[in-house]
Amino acid sequence: MADSLRRFTLEELKQFNGENGKPIYVAYGERVIDVTASRLWRGGTHMKRHQAGDDLTEAMAEAPHSDEVLSRFPQVGVLVREGEAEPDAGASPRWLESVLDRYPFFKRHPHPMTVHFPIVLLIGSPFFTFLYLLTGSKGFEITALNCLGGGLLFSLVVIPTGFFTWWVNYLHRPLRPVLIKIYTSITMFLVGLTAFIWRLADPSIASGRTGASILYFILIFLLLPMILVIAWHGAMLTFPLRAEHRK
Repeated sequence: MADSLRRFTLEELKQFNGENGKPIYVAYGERVIDVTASRLWRGGTHMKRHQAGDDLTEAMAEAPHSDEVLSRFPQVGVLVREGEAEPDAGASPRWLESVLDRYPFFKRHPHPMTVHFPIVLLIGSPFFTFLYLLTGSKGFEITALNCLGGGLLFSLVVIPTGFFTWWVNYLHRPLRPVLIKIYTSITMFLVGLTAFIWRLADPSIASGRTGASILYFILIFLLLPMILVIAWHGAMLTFPLRAEHRK
């Protein structure tokens, strides 16, 4: 049967996105499937995350349902990937691919699972510092310091898992959101580490009103916009805004 079906390249598949009366096609494995009749694909998006005309082979591994749901819809073609992918110089070694196939959790989940800890803690540090400056309560300043230390500690886990995810899932392509996350994360870590070491070496830096104290507080408050930039671009990789604007 496959021999009689139309053969689609990835670029051709993207044209069937539900716009201007076109049907909605997605690929899974070698199958190109027509999901136009599904109410969950209205507008060309599914769960505000997956796009019509995309290859869902890898995404299906993270779905809360099995691939059997796609069997309810007709197969209209066969996906041909030859010549579509870039040279696999950046591909993972075979031994690593076999490990990831056996334990798929490690392919995508370590970074998303751990990234929430430094985000919360590094937002907490300027937040409790603000409360300290507002109230003068030393307890808030100590909490801010503890949050900073915890955020830096978890960053030592999150940053490497981010690089691993970039290498395995994006073939370390220089994607703009990823590069912004990398540069901002490294800068944020160095700024936070500087403030943390400075505070441990000179506890009075947080209780004075000198120029040095002001500079210390500036370093702490700089963490907030940087962590928001990192979180925003991470969200854009997972839930791109273009999904919201399809009609």
